[in-house]
Amino acid sequence: MKTMLLLSSSKYKETGYLKHTIPWLQSFLSDYRGKKIAFVPYAGVRLTFDEYEKTVQEALSDVEIEIISVHRSKRHCDIIEQADIIAIGGGNTFCLLKQLYEHHLIDAIREKVNGGTPYFGWSAGANVAGRSIMTTNDMPITYPPSFSALQLFPHQINPHFISGKMQGHNGESREERLAEFLLVNPTALVYALPEGSALHIQGELATVLGENPILRFSEGMQCETFAVNHSFSY
Repeated sequence: MKTMLLLSSSKYKETGYLKHTIPWLQSFLSDYRGKKIAFVPYAGVRLTFDEYEKTVQEALSDVEIEIISVHRSKRHCDIIEQADIIAIGGGNTFCLLKQLYEHHLIDAIREKVNGGTPYFGWSAGANVAGRSIMTTNDMPITYPPSFSALQLFPHQINPHFISGKMQGHNGESREERLAEFLLVNPTALVYALPEGSALHIQGELATVLGENPILRFSEGMQCETFAVNHSFSY
């Protein structure tokens, strides 16, 4: 059965890096203590792969899981194939997806996760689990060969969702950007994940975790709200 934890963000309010995710991950990975996580660091533009791996290892030390970045093998897919769990970190979604294609990890990850290997990702790592990256918040600082992503979750994801406009900001709000997307892609569904929230996927069911409800936008910006702890078929 497919099992995933799609996290909106690595931090929530004043918490430290991944701190608010620890209880969720301890529960999510309770049957995998001592096992191996293949970590994909490609989104971390301002960190080297070594630095990103160390940052995540230190942040998740209480989870009692061995974390190995895919760059530790000449063939990155070897680490994926040997892993018990797959994790993808946040950063720039365009850089992430480009390198997933370059290292031939799209099919490798998809096959593993569809076969039951647990997957978790935060921010860009949640975004790329969806149908495409067309609802990312990131700048296109590089060019992946396609916007099509892992498609482990069959709809669009918008992490770090913030409703409304900040005072003094004259650019488009997040709702306005998503409205533009839905005008061009009217059959799509967009799941908006506020910071501090997550979707726990088990088979065809999703459960909302965190402090804030998750929103689902469809054509015409029709909005459905899914409360914390609510489970639904996606």
